[in-house]
Amino acid sequence: MADKSAHKARVRERILDEAAAALRAGGTEGLSVANLMKRAGLTHGGFYAHFENRDDLVAHAIDRMFQDSAGMVQRFLGEADDLDGLIDFYLSEQVMRRHDRGCPLPWLAGEAPRMPEAARARFQAGIAAMEQAIAAALIRRGRDTGEASLLAASLVAEMVGAMALARAYGDGPKALATLAAARQAIARLLAR
Repeated sequence: MADKSAHKARVRERILDEAAAALRAGGTEGLSVANLMKRAGLTHGGFYAHFENRDDLVAHAIDRMFQDSAGMVQRFLGEADDLDGLIDFYLSEQVMRRHDRGCPLPWLAGEAPRMPEAARARFQAGIAAMEQAIAAALIRRGRDTGEASLLAASLVAEMVGAMALARAYGDGPKALATLAAARQAIARLLAR
């Protein structure tokens, strides 16, 4: 019985990995259950052993995307406490060119208002978690709680917006200039 449960959990993880990749590639409208299951090497009917419906899948895929993002944040803001490193990495050419991983905010922020309610709630929780992690890092740097919360919200907005715009420009010099400008503006803001 334990082997069957473990197998089911692995299959669910594979579906969620594929769903997160599909969301990054095509947004919520581009997520087809039939195509997703085919890419995962599974039958369409097997989908319902793991999820109630497509909306349930989208909500869980959003969670998966934020798990990836939380790992990145933890890598920089955990023991290392490297907020500058997080900002530089987040706004890097490397992250801009990675279309299969990374923070879901630049990919899906424009779609969030049209997401199913459960997915939208999870998306909002992901935003809040990122802001809280950055606010905590700012507090450790000596900012008071109110200032840290306000500044964290601003930093997340600038980082997400800059990455979304850079990706919109494509791989050219304007994209890289957008990322560089955001890194410089944030550095000045943090130096105050």
